Parts: sequence; C-alpha cells; structure tokens
Amino acid sequence: MGLLAWFAPAVVGGGDPITQRTLGDKEVLATLALVFVLRFALGPVSYAAGTPGGLFAPMLVLGSQTGLLFGILCGSLFPGVATNPTELAVVGMAAFFTAVVRAPVTGIILVIEMTGTFTQLLPMLGACFAAMLVPTLLRDPPIYDSLRLD
Repeated sequence: MGLLAWFAPAVVGGGDPITQRTLGDKEVLATLALVFVLRFALGPVSYAAGTPGGLFAPMLVLGSQTGLLFGILCGSLFPGVATNPTELAVVGMAAFFTAVVRAPVTGIILVIEMTGTFTQLLPMLGACFAAMLVPTLLRDPPIYDSLRLD
C-alpha cells in the first residue's frame, strides 16, 4: 500500500477524487479498469490490516466505476441504444451500496444528495431492487453483519 501511495497517490485514500473523475467522465477505459481492480483487491486487504480508509467511500467509488464500465460496455455492444455512461455510474453507486449494505433507500437518497439530481430515480430503483434481490436469494449477509464480532 505504501508503494502504491508513493507512486500513484490518486489511487489510494477515501476515493472522492476518483468518484469525481468517474462522474465527470474523465476516465480512460484502461485506467478505469485498472483502478477498479486495484481498489477492489486492496480494499479488503486494507480493512483487514486495520489501516484507515473505511468502507463507505470505497463502496461508492467501486459502484460508480462499475456503473461507468457497464455504460461503456453497453454503448459499445449496442451502439443504436443511446446510453450515457455517466448516468449509469450514478445508478451503479446506488446499486453497489445497496448490494453491500442492504439499505436501498439510504443508497438512493445518498446518491441523489451527492449528485443533486432526481432524473435517475427510476433506474436507481430498478437497479437497487436487483441489487437487493440477488444477495438475499444467495443468502449472503450484509457487510456490517459479516464484520460484526460475536
């Protein structure tokens, strides 16, 4: 982590600058995929090591990057369908938060408050429903239940 922070300081930390770049549509696809894989792998390692960084902001970073990657993929596979990858990044934030924490209303309100827009409310509801349904059917507990010490 120290070497990564030394050579690529924009990749470590809470992730707000990464989320802003993602929502600003200023990420190159290769960089986006690399940062996503790094953040996805190093998040649990950092948490297990007890280093600061939390779970909340990294969840939003991963969600926005997942949504943006999905939007770019849909745009390339279905060029006739008009998709805005940035809008899907917003939906991805709410859906990823819902899948991990199992709090769909909190996720939707949080993302609406962060972005200041209500235009993605219907897609967020659909994505959050699916993000709530899949882990529930798989009997996967929410993150904070998994981390609770008994």
